[in-house]
Amino acid sequence: MPRKPVARDAVLDAYESLLIEVGERAATLDAVAKGAGVSKGGLLYHFPNKEALISALLERLDELAQEDIERMKAAPDGAAAYFIRTSLWGGTPMDRAFVAATRLAEVAHEETRRRFAGIQRQWLGVLAEDVGPEVAKAVSYMGDGLYFNAMFEGGQDAGNTDREADVEILLGVLDRLRK
Repeated sequence: MPRKPVARDAVLDAYESLLIEVGERAATLDAVAKGAGVSKGGLLYHFPNKEALISALLERLDELAQEDIERMKAAPDGAAAYFIRTSLWGGTPMDRAFVAATRLAEVAHEETRRRFAGIQRQWLGVLAEDVGPEVAKAVSYMGDGLYFNAMFEGGQDAGNTDREADVEILLGVLDRLRK
């Protein structure tokens, strides 16, 4: 009898959490199985090795990024404003997958770096359609700066209260750049 997809998702969620919380080296198969509440055999049923876990995480990231890109394209106030507004930690599935994959990129996992580059190119393309290629780069750096500064100053648990004022400032700058 095939196992429920819920177990597979629990294993992938546990891997993602371990990457975020303790990094790639500590995200061992044993730690993932324990975090998911499954036996190591149960983990291996769904993911025969660590590379299979990484592949599944990157597929999740790709799917979430595509959903985000579609929301960007449809944003009523434009892709650039959407990008800036969503560049704060919200604990969303996209945030979690993004940070987890960042941990893999930190240890020079080439496929992860390739996927990130592809997602960034897509974001930049959508931004360029909205505000032109030069302003698109500026918006990309604004969003990245918001996201990474928040991480440096307190991580995911710090909240976004002070950052929301920064978002409004950057949206004002965006309005001036659009002219």
